[in-house]
Amino acid sequence: MSITRRDFMGGAAAAAWTIVPRHVLGAAGAAAPSDALNVAIVGTGGRGKNLAEELFRFSDVQIIAIADPNEESDYRPFYYGGTSGRLPVLKLIKDHYGRKLGDKYAGCRDYIDYRKLLEREKELDAVVIAAPDHIHAFASMAAMSLKKHVYCEKPLTHSVYEARKVAETARAMKVATQMGNQGHSAEGIRQICEWIWDGAIGAVREVYSWSDSEVWTRLMGRPEETPPVPKGLDWDVWLGPAEPRPYHPTYTPFNWRGWWDFGTGSIGDMGCHNMDPAFWALKLGHPATIESSSMPYSKETTANGNIVRYEFPARGDLPPVRLTWFDGGIRPPRPQWMDPSEQLGANGIIFIGEKGALMAPGWAGMDGGPRLLPRSLMESYKRPAPTLPRSNGWMRDWVDACKGGRAASSNFDVGGHLTEVVLLGNVALRTGKKILWDGVNLKALNAPEAEQYINPPYRKGWSL
Repeated sequence: MSITRRDFMGGAAAAAWTIVPRHVLGAAGAAAPSDALNVAIVGTGGRGKNLAEELFRFSDVQIIAIADPNEESDYRPFYYGGTSGRLPVLKLIKDHYGRKLGDKYAGCRDYIDYRKLLEREKELDAVVIAAPDHIHAFASMAAMSLKKHVYCEKPLTHSVYEARKVAETARAMKVATQMGNQGHSAEGIRQICEWIWDGAIGAVREVYSWSDSEVWTRLMGRPEETPPVPKGLDWDVWLGPAEPRPYHPTYTPFNWRGWWDFGTGSIGDMGCHNMDPAFWALKLGHPATIESSSMPYSKETTANGNIVRYEFPARGDLPPVRLTWFDGGIRPPRPQWMDPSEQLGANGIIFIGEKGALMAPGWAGMDGGPRLLPRSLMESYKRPAPTLPRSNGWMRDWVDACKGGRAASSNFDVGGHLTEVVLLGNVALRTGKKILWDGVNLKALNAPEAEQYINPPYRKGWSL
């Protein structure tokens, strides 16, 4: 790069800082607190564009490279809106830093293939991954093998085995990580934990969590049409480890979550958000059993409505817990203490305790804090003093961790375990059995056929 880190931070103010060599900090690859963190983004669709705008908020971060096999797509039919893809996001980045840095700006490089980006960008410190689910583990592993810090959107991986492998690699490489279940860094989930640990509703043996998630596809098999690949899309790179198939617009840019080869369905989309408080508050480890029932699905496409039941054994003095997930508009039973006029929201979680219930909205309470039922309990409850460390924000915490600060709250140890258990719901669904689970060894004790879903094969030339 033609611009030094000191130049990037700007003028006399930067000159007053002490530049600490990275090796002094001890953490592998850690950027000095006074350095600008050089970041690349892998995946520049709607979510990748959002993450670029989030990084713009930080004066000590610069996006120096992006990668996406798609040049541009219209996201107006979807909730992201606008246009996105490699070229629109590249322009967005260049315009932002051009205004901010003027003639000191050294630019941003764009790549079709993230592997080329990692090979060539020698000044890179960290990678943000917002590609489809089937790319998550591969991009994360490739970056961490070079000792680059990684932020990856949820679910952390496409399969149960990948989640275990990615978490193990993050520990081994000693890099700073964060999974994008943003509510884990919010105030609401901390209050949920503190209230439950305070005994607000007594012992908890039942939890419900749900989401009115998207209908990702109504197809039961591959489309018969084989339209030409749009100009500007490298279809082979987009497929990555998935077996080759003809291009069709039902797969990209948006509805890939509805296809087993690329996504993980509704539970993969929202489970890592809405079930998250149960894992932290109740200290959930590996489930003993998992079973699922659903609306119709196929070997190609995910279901648009699921009920998944996880049974967790006792943990020390904590009793066994049943955690049940609902999606596709299916709602859990209403707590007996809930006012008849109240409605369950589109996303949320309910803890059923011996003395009452605790409810919180979706995204781990990021949409609002918890409340106790019945109402009289909420009115009389004396809230405990905060005991958990508070967050400076999900992305800020990761940036600080990259610079040698404390680990981000949903690092890959946390996010990896959560992803493992969430994706077991799909394993139970696709095997059609109540799975007896050996979590330590990642084995379905009563269903050897589940292995193909726990650790699916990749196409030739791709391996973790």
